[in-house]
Amino acid sequence: MAVSQEHYGDYHRLPDHAEDSPPEEEEQQLLVHVTEGLKDSWHHIKNLDNFFTKIYHFHQKNGFACMMLSDVFELVQFLFVVTFTTFLFCCVEYDVLFANRPVNHTQPGGGLAPDRGKVTLPDAILPTPQCAERIRASGWIIFLLVMAATFWLYRLGKVLCSLLGYWEIRAFYTKALKIPADELCNRSWQEVQARLISLQREQQMCVHKRELTELDIHHRILRFKNYLVAMVNKSLLPVRFRLPLLGEVVFLTQGLKYNLELLFFWGPGSLFQSKWSLQPQYKRAGSRLQLAQRLGRGMLLLGLANLLLCPFILVWQVLYAFFSYTEVLKREPGSLGARRWSLYGRLYLRHFNELDHELHARLSRGYKPASKYMNSFTSPLLAVLAKNVGFFAGSILAVLIALTVYDEDVLTVQHILTTLTLLGLVVTVARSFIPDEHMVWCPEQLLQCVLAHIHYIPDHWPGNAHKSETREEMAQLFQYKAVFILEELLSPIVTPFLLIFALRARALDIIDFFRNFSVEVVGVGDICSFAQLDIRNHGNPQWLSQGRTEASVYQQAENGKTELSLVHFAITNPRWQPPPESSLFIGHLKEKVQQDAAHAPPAQRLLAQAPFSTSLLSDEGPSTMPDALLASVLAPQAERHFPSRPGSTASAAASILASLSCSQLLRRSYPPPPPPPGENSVYRSDSTLLGDSVAPPESRQAPLSRSSVVLSEFASAEMSLHAIYMHELHQQQQQQPPHPPAPGPAPFQSSAQAASTRPSRAYSQDLPLGGWEEEEAAAMEASQQEREKH
Repeated sequence: MAVSQEHYGDYHRLPDHAEDSPPEEEEQQLLVHVTEGLKDSWHHIKNLDNFFTKIYHFHQKNGFACMMLSDVFELVQFLFVVTFTTFLFCCVEYDVLFANRPVNHTQPGGGLAPDRGKVTLPDAILPTPQCAERIRASGWIIFLLVMAATFWLYRLGKVLCSLLGYWEIRAFYTKALKIPADELCNRSWQEVQARLISLQREQQMCVHKRELTELDIHHRILRFKNYLVAMVNKSLLPVRFRLPLLGEVVFLTQGLKYNLELLFFWGPGSLFQSKWSLQPQYKRAGSRLQLAQRLGRGMLLLGLANLLLCPFILVWQVLYAFFSYTEVLKREPGSLGARRWSLYGRLYLRHFNELDHELHARLSRGYKPASKYMNSFTSPLLAVLAKNVGFFAGSILAVLIALTVYDEDVLTVQHILTTLTLLGLVVTVARSFIPDEHMVWCPEQLLQCVLAHIHYIPDHWPGNAHKSETREEMAQLFQYKAVFILEELLSPIVTPFLLIFALRARALDIIDFFRNFSVEVVGVGDICSFAQLDIRNHGNPQWLSQGRTEASVYQQAENGKTELSLVHFAITNPRWQPPPESSLFIGHLKEKVQQDAAHAPPAQRLLAQAPFSTSLLSDEGPSTMPDALLASVLAPQAERHFPSRPGSTASAAASILASLSCSQLLRRSYPPPPPPPGENSVYRSDSTLLGDSVAPPESRQAPLSRSSVVLSEFASAEMSLHAIYMHELHQQQQQQPPHPPAPGPAPFQSSAQAASTRPSRAYSQDLPLGGWEEEEAAAMEASQQEREKH
């Protein structure tokens, strides 16, 4: 990486890895080049961030019709909530509805109708003139209606503009990418992305580069999300708090996230002057104190604005939650006891350059293992209390149900329906505290199953999966749905104070973060440097990057984020050519896998145990082949604690990975070393255990079909195996005495605090990148000669 500043931590510019930027005269030629047949359409697109994001959302939301209906129904939904709430407040006579006041039923002729014992809904609804009079008499209601109408008209204008954009993207799919609207659901995003890259060669959508790479497209779609992922990874955002009685809690809601994006990325006075360029003053270290004061004032003003709008936002949150969850709570009282991945968990567990649908699919696969792990913790005292409370409440409920079956007039008794509902809720809640009598206590194995899908866990979790502290930390990532709803309801109240007090205290660190960890990539703009997947500048020596990284503790990503993100991106984008330092890391990982696979049980033997292992890890009996790959590794993991079988999980994962060839990850950099004499070559070669069904993705050009779905599943399984394998090696390295002592992860610090941790020598722009390649080749040659001697 070329560095243009005096010390490493400053903002710098990166050349394009794939191809040098074109000379000025060539760029001028590109500006006037328009492919025949696509004139005045999609050449020289000014805002590629917005364009690529629309292309991605258009694909994920299933085309023009679905997106149009979603936007229209969002407007209708807002209008319905406002209108229905106004009707309930001003147009209903509740004394009549609750039968607290008798009603005279008049006939059209003026006579009194016979007395009726029941009150009908029309009796409780006021006439239109009286309803309008009540609305005009309330100044607050008129004010709220005016605000709602203004917001609705603003949203209407945005929807109309969005519809024009959707139609343009539809035409782009049809004419440029040659994907008809009725076939969009049958095409994978990888195919759409490949066609975008191919189209760039025919006509220059981006005029600053001749070739687009998969990483360029991901940078433009995920530019701001990569910054948020890095800020969470470096513990920069103040979202952790220690409260009395509750202990350590994490608070990050949609409202707070919206304010952070408004403050940093696209709001007035934000750090970015456009969607792809950081403001010039934030790239210089000389004015960091003034910029921190300016950012602090912006946080204060934004917090005061949130405090002013708090009553209105809170009313909307309460109404929306009431209309959304009341019917669900009545129909399924236990639904609020279900769990979901928290917003903080989605940022903590997200890889750099991981698209939304990839993250959603990965966390969905980890939902059942995470639920099993959380449900495996039970309290004997609460179980005894729950059994007895459930017995008493269930007995009363059974009697009331029997009475209503015998005579339905029992339902007319006052509060009988409320009693039935509350008793049903009590029984459901009580049952949730009663453990399954057939459950087997195996928290370590369950946590390993969770790790296979979420890919990130703190270093102190392995070996401590049985502790309540680990479960509480897991609950911060995998929270109850009721906790999520409560946090969103409290968000309008809490968010202003977090912006005014907690976030302002980190203003200087935030300024330093955006300067130190922003790079300018030719043809892409300013991006988070962590998103470059640069092992040299952001690798962690404790995650297989030792000897290949020059990053200080301040520059390293935590929890192996850089290494795991690089592996994930290489697997999901097999055509991508990584930069040299990343290729060296992949080659080193391949060599390590091959070495460990040589001392592991044969892959066929592990897979032969997979059906039995899968039945232990799943509620649904024997599963598919990708699940069997994971099960073959996870099943023997409990044996790793025995001295006779050290590192059995890592060895099993290496054995399966060495035989799996559903992606190019383990075949990209170097050929595998020759197997020792007498060893079966399947564990040292690129042959596959599954035959032609998992051929390399570049050999497949057909639309999304069963084969491409299988490839996606195997890519997910392969990444899960790599996550298990790399975590096992990381744990083994931590258990060994450090030599020399390696600094552990440190909390986020400013550039001034981190100056002492930076390397003393200067990084010049002429630093050669080929030195590592020669050293790697020499090391591989020496290791190969050593094996031949033995």
